[in-house]
Amino acid sequence: MTTPEPVADSPDPWVADHIRRFEETAGQPRPGISDLLLTTRGRRSGALRRTALVYVRDPGGEAYVLTASNAGADRHPAWYLNVAADPAVTLQVGAGTFAATARRATPAEAERLWPVVVAAMPSYAGYREATDREIPLVLVTRTG
Repeated sequence: MTTPEPVADSPDPWVADHIRRFEETAGQPRPGISDLLLTTRGRRSGALRRTALVYVRDPGGEAYVLTASNAGADRHPAWYLNVAADPAVTLQVGAGTFAATARRATPAEAERLWPVVVAAMPSYAGYREATDREIPLVLVTRTG
């Protein structure tokens, strides 16, 4: 029997607390908001990293849509850089965990999905205005 590879939770105290609440509530830490846990492989360390994110479902497909907003900062979030380096990820949605593949949305997909994302989380509109950086949308689809 092999020992599972350790997973490091986000070092950000708010995110680490959110992950703890996610686990305690079987994936429902904030009623009315769709949250998931994303596990990526660190692009430099090779270690597994986990963060909590808001998602929407692509109304035109099966993908989970993630927003690499980094709260409007001028740099991409670490999880996005990790996904760009290695698109094989793990998602935990509710109590279920599964393997998935992530990719950046095409410009046409992003244009179609941005209103859906903002409708679910209006603060994303402000994040977009706060930075000169294009905020990528990431489509994640189940592989396992």
